[in-house]
Amino acid sequence: MSNDFKMIAKTFFGFENILADELLKLGAKKITIGVRNVSFFGDLGFLYKSNLFLRSAIRILTPIKSFKVNNEKELYSSVFNFNWEDYFSISNTFQIDSVLNTDLFSHSLFVSQRVKDGIVDRFRKLDNNRPNIDLDNPDIKINIHITKNDCTISLDASGKPLNQRGYRTLTNIAPINEVLAAGIVMLSDWDCQSDFLDPMCGSGTLLIEAAMFATNYPVNIKRTNFSFLNWKNFDNDLFEMIKKSVLNKVKPFDYKIIGYDKAPSAVKKSNQNIINSGFDHLIKVNQFDFFKTKKFSENFLHILFNPPYGERLQIDFRLFYKKIGDTLKTSYSNSCAWFITSNIESLKQVGLRPSRKIKLYNGKLESRLVKYEIYSGSKKTHKKNLKSN
Repeated sequence: MSNDFKMIAKTFFGFENILADELLKLGAKKITIGVRNVSFFGDLGFLYKSNLFLRSAIRILTPIKSFKVNNEKELYSSVFNFNWEDYFSISNTFQIDSVLNTDLFSHSLFVSQRVKDGIVDRFRKLDNNRPNIDLDNPDIKINIHITKNDCTISLDASGKPLNQRGYRTLTNIAPINEVLAAGIVMLSDWDCQSDFLDPMCGSGTLLIEAAMFATNYPVNIKRTNFSFLNWKNFDNDLFEMIKKSVLNKVKPFDYKIIGYDKAPSAVKKSNQNIINSGFDHLIKVNQFDFFKTKKFSENFLHILFNPPYGERLQIDFRLFYKKIGDTLKTSYSNSCAWFITSNIESLKQVGLRPSRKIKLYNGKLESRLVKYEIYSGSKKTHKKNLKSN
C-alpha cells in the first residue's frame, strides 16, 4: 500500500510553472498547478526533501482534514471531533492561520479563535490539560482554508517561511525576498554555462541564490526550525538520510559569479552574507558603479539584477533607466540582461526592446521581469551569424 499523501507548496504569482518543474525533477507525483500554489503527492521522506530543496516554494502544507461547514457550530464540532492527539501533544505550542474566501465568516481571527477553542477543548477532555498558543515561535502551525462552505485543515510543515534560509544576517532597505530571487534566477533561463553578474547586488541575495542554483545546493539544508521536526511522526533517521542524499547531488560550477555595488556598506553586507552562505569561494563582490564599468570578458555574460524602485531611493528614474540601457548597449555586448522592476513606466527610458516581459509581484508591487539581448553589432547581423554557424 502506498504511503504517499497530498501536499501543497505555496509560491508567488508567476512562479507556479517553475515550482511544478522543480517538483517533477525532485520526484513528486500527481502534480497539479494552481494559483500561487502547486499540489503534489509524496511520502514522508519527500516532505523532508521538498522543504530542504525547493527554491521557489514559500511553505509546504499537508492537508489532514476536509469537511463541509455552514456555521460556527459546525466548524467547532468538526475541529473538536478530530484526533489532534495523533499529531501533537499538550507539551507543544501551536498557532493557527486562517484564510477565508467565503460569506460564512467575515473575520479570519474569529475563525482562528473558534478552531483554537475546538483543539483546546479536545485536549482538555482527553488529558484534563491543554497545549498553549505561541504567536511568535510555535512548535506546530495549523492552516485553515475556507472556500464557500469547504473547509480544509492543514499542518504547515515548514513553520517559518522557506525564504528564511539563514544566510542573510545583514540587509539594505527593502531587500529582495530569497524565494523571489531564486525564482527569477530560474525564470531567466540561465543554463549555468556562463559567468553571472549582478551589477547592483545590494546585500547579495541574487548572487547567493544563483550560486546555490548553479551547484544544485539544497537551499534550506542549514535550517533547524522546520515545524515537521515537532510532529509525532517525525523520523530523525529518515531526515538525516534525506539530508545526506540531497547534499550528495551538489555539483561543481566552473564559471564566475560577480557582484557590483557602488555603496561600501552594501559590499560589506554582501560579503558577510556570502560568507554565511558558504559560497565565498565562488562569489566575488567589488565596489563599482555599474554605469562606469565594462564587460570583464569577451565571453557571453548572463546579467540579472534588481535595480532600485521608487520605494527605495529618491532618484531621477528617467535618467537612471536611460543609463542602464546606455551602459548595456555600449559596454556589455554579447550579454543577456534581465532585471525586475515595479517602475514599469520607466522601462520606456531603457532604449532597448525587451525580448521577454514576465508579470510578477515583489511584495504587493506589480512588477515586470524583463529580458534584453545585447548583441555584438545589430540584431540582423547576429541572426545572420547564427545561420552561418
